[in-house]
Amino acid sequence: MQKILIILLLLLCSQAKAQPIQWKEQYPGVWKGTFGQPEKYTLLSAADSKPRAATLEQLQSTDFPFPKMEVHAELIDGKTYVRMPLTKNEQIYGLGLNFQTVHQRGKILNLHVDHYGGKDNGRTHAPVPFYVSSKGYGVLVNSAQYLTYYVGTGVRKDAKEPAEPKDRNTDKSWNSRPYSDAVEIYIPAAGVEIYVFAGINPLDAIKRYNLFCGGGTLPPRWGLGFTQRVQKLYTAQEVLNEAAQFEEHGFPLDFIGLEPGWQSRAYPCTFEWDKGRFPDPAALIKKLATKGIRLNLWTNPYISPEAGISKAIEPYTGSHTVWNGTVPDLNHPEAKKILAKQFMDAQLNIGVSGYKMDEVDGYDYYLWPDMAKFPSGISGIQMRQTYGVLAQKLTDSLYRNQNKRTYGLVRASNAGANNLPYVIYNDYYSHQDFITALVNSGFCGVLWTPEVRGSKTGQEWLRRFQSVVFSPMAMINAWSSGTKPWSFPEVADQVKYYAQLRMELMPYLYSEFAKYHFDGTPPFRAMVLEEGFQGQAKAVAGNQDLETNPYLEAVNREVKDQYMCGEYILVAPLFAGESSRKVLLPKGNWYDFYTGKYVGNGEEIVANPDMDRIPVYVKDGGIIPMMGSRLHTPLPNEKVDLTIRHYGEKEGNYQLYDDDGVSFDYEKGSYVWRRVLVKKDEKGSLSGEMSKPQPGKPNTFGRVQFEFMTK
Repeated sequence: MQKILIILLLLLCSQAKAQPIQWKEQYPGVWKGTFGQPEKYTLLSAADSKPRAATLEQLQSTDFPFPKMEVHAELIDGKTYVRMPLTKNEQIYGLGLNFQTVHQRGKILNLHVDHYGGKDNGRTHAPVPFYVSSKGYGVLVNSAQYLTYYVGTGVRKDAKEPAEPKDRNTDKSWNSRPYSDAVEIYIPAAGVEIYVFAGINPLDAIKRYNLFCGGGTLPPRWGLGFTQRVQKLYTAQEVLNEAAQFEEHGFPLDFIGLEPGWQSRAYPCTFEWDKGRFPDPAALIKKLATKGIRLNLWTNPYISPEAGISKAIEPYTGSHTVWNGTVPDLNHPEAKKILAKQFMDAQLNIGVSGYKMDEVDGYDYYLWPDMAKFPSGISGIQMRQTYGVLAQKLTDSLYRNQNKRTYGLVRASNAGANNLPYVIYNDYYSHQDFITALVNSGFCGVLWTPEVRGSKTGQEWLRRFQSVVFSPMAMINAWSSGTKPWSFPEVADQVKYYAQLRMELMPYLYSEFAKYHFDGTPPFRAMVLEEGFQGQAKAVAGNQDLETNPYLEAVNREVKDQYMCGEYILVAPLFAGESSRKVLLPKGNWYDFYTGKYVGNGEEIVANPDMDRIPVYVKDGGIIPMMGSRLHTPLPNEKVDLTIRHYGEKEGNYQLYDDDGVSFDYEKGSYVWRRVLVKKDEKGSLSGEMSKPQPGKPNTFGRVQFEFMTK
């Protein structure tokens, strides 16, 4: 009898370990899978983002992207193991903010929030555990633990599509990494939530993921202008002098970033103004405001013993310190309350517009260890994976309470933070890798800026400046060297041209961010997400193709140095030392942004622009709404005249977004989409029109004229 009971218990345990994932459709094309006992604290619960349910409900229904029985989950030593199917010719994108690779098949990634260290191994500023397949679906593992992904690397004996054994001595096609038909995920928890997003193509799957996480952020208009970060020990007068220099040189400027010296103590921080350098910060902010300039403050969350709030917040801090400063538990209501009051009293109430949240990512040797404890009961690992998100949430909530939008910088983020108004940056330096990160950001619901850093030559300075114009934040971050836009006289005019171009493009960029918020379309995204793009399918190994060797897909040529900026613009940056480059065009006619001339259709071209240009192209029928060049973004009720460019020979249409540009009133319906149409008459001549303003809706547009670029 005893033996029978033991056998029954063993069978029950075995069945518990092998239980299937329970799937439930949440919205059209969005399924939630539950296995075992998922942890209560997850990435999505930390971000506390609310799905854009009304939009999701209207999306086209799609089938589950593969047989549910092919998704395997089991417990191994109290930890969860998940296996997702992969097919031949299927590529995987995403899995965090990677800096050097776009294709992730064939990689092993340990997803871990950290300062990027120069290698795509999963340790990065935003290790978002979401991937999208070239087959048009996405998968999110909703866990705040460190996760290990084997992306088509492990080969099981019972594989559905096993690789053919080959002899290395005689077969030139032998590969040390055999073909694998699965994405295998190791989650150090006794259960997990998995979300599958099925779309009609990869971009559609990403849109559903973004909408499920609340939609993308919609920054204030001023956030899309230029920002200059000043040297760390600047005084109030030096800040005013810097603003005056920008105006004298005719360079746009919308917000200035102060580095650590604004605080009385930094590393760790007091969150209090240094009375010597900034005797009257409120007066400084008012003076800058009269010039149309806002103020952004650097900080990190680690509290100096000399801070006024140090004693009060100490009971709500972690077991370990950072730079001998306590670590506030940003999941504890009392810690958040104390910090919020300090931010409000000392900064927001006098007009500070936003923050740069530094050092919420890594390194291991200065952040708390994994065994650290926090009063809320959240583990050190879970806190590490979500601390950047928690910092974003806290500050964003303060601005929301004032009905003011903010736009800032952060060094760490994760899944679910898609709608938080922060752009990721770091202390890395490679311009090329910055562009690859911008390409990858669109896969995982985060924003990244390829900031303008200190440069050795005028050409490098110009090349960095040109690419930052086509990015989420036009940031000049050369505070350490003190380099100014005009510091290299030989390229000062070219730099000014691109600075002015950024301002002219604001109606287009603002509309593209509105699409990010309302329908989930990333404003900056990889070429593989563009319809008609075939560049990713080119193999590199002799005459082999993907049918004879499916694993080639993982080593194909990656297109990681060009990207889409909004609906119509293709950007192909140049780097220091380059005067020409190859550009892969999607199918369809494409035209030079600057001249309107035809450049190609679905082919690889060689771009040889003048020194003062980088290759930028517009698809046939493309409509680009632009405003006049100016030093600061328009005021909330200010009307601006529009020049609407049209490229190519096709008729075109565009949805131009408008709201007050600063508040959250758009969430209550105070916004409008203005339809722009370009049509052909019977003789083939083009003409344009824009829909009229709607009564009771925002209207910040004045006179409208059309410019047909292709003659």
